[in-house]
Amino acid sequence: MTVLTVLGIETSCDETAASVVRRDDDGHVEVLSSVIASQIADHQPYGGVVPEIAARAHVESIDGIVARAMGEAGAGWDDLSGVAATAGPGLVGGVMVGLSFGKAVSLARDLPLVAVNHLEGHAVSARLGADIPYPFLLLLVSGGHCQLLEVAGVGACRRLGSTIDDAAGEAFDKIAKTMGLPYPGGPELEKLAVGGNPERFELPRALLGREGFDFSFSGLKTAAARAAVGLTSDEDRRDLAASVQFAIARQLAERTEKAMKAYAAEHAGTPLRFVVAGGVAANRAIRERLETLCRKHGFDFHAPPLKYCTDNAAMIALAGAERLALGLTDPLDAAARPRWPLDQAAANANPTHVPGRKGAKA
Repeated sequence: MTVLTVLGIETSCDETAASVVRRDDDGHVEVLSSVIASQIADHQPYGGVVPEIAARAHVESIDGIVARAMGEAGAGWDDLSGVAATAGPGLVGGVMVGLSFGKAVSLARDLPLVAVNHLEGHAVSARLGADIPYPFLLLLVSGGHCQLLEVAGVGACRRLGSTIDDAAGEAFDKIAKTMGLPYPGGPELEKLAVGGNPERFELPRALLGREGFDFSFSGLKTAAARAAVGLTSDEDRRDLAASVQFAIARQLAERTEKAMKAYAAEHAGTPLRFVVAGGVAANRAIRERLETLCRKHGFDFHAPPLKYCTDNAAMIALAGAERLALGLTDPLDAAARPRWPLDQAAANANPTHVPGRKGAKA
């Protein structure tokens, strides 16, 4: 049996992360280490991620983070089968740091390099906690991305719908900021929403009646910001947070339900699997709403363990291992890419359109 041991490196936004993952021919996955250095304190004064600060922080910490990941895994360089590094999409200064480090390891140790699409890392992240066969319907929902995709296998994704403006995670964070909540705002808004009245504030329902599976959160973001003006009582703020969370969950569920119906029609007679991944997948209210949909339409529900919902290197290492198992490697001149659609058809149709990453860069 072939066993692949891969070092993964992730530096696409504001986490410097490294992980060592082992995968065998049967698809069994073991995470030997997963180390993440957060930059929350560096960006908190600005209320969002500042690209220049993020890139410098990656440079300063990546040596130590990789050394920790290797040490915790009990692995030496000779134990590795390959090295995988995020090559995009993301803040390109940060992406370049991790990708360059991965190239250096590849060159120095004569190891195969896998330049990983960060979105493919999220697509396989649920497989870190369970054996989930392909194909499956994926809702990728994070601070920078909100997409519905059919995932048939490694490198075989078809986008069904995407946000036409803001991502759900960005809406969470920006609304939280207007309410004066600490950065990062999404988890803080979720905490505040506990016990609130989700029907207190009427917020817009975007794209009702529109064909397809796209999302839109800009109108919701604007309406919530206006509703937040002048709110002073804890009850008012709690009700607004609950209403925002309900409205975001409602739109995610509405568009996902449409995609489930279409997916089920195309895959009649085969097992139906649904995966939600990305940072927003950690939101319990959203998970519960999606689990209800899965029961209604006969889908098996899957999500990554909570620690692998947000950006991490274990998912990059796993994506690298799955590609390496198929003989898919990259040359040392692989480019860092600020934009990189996961589905090739979308990339060919519109190579510049990918929703932006979260933070203050815009």
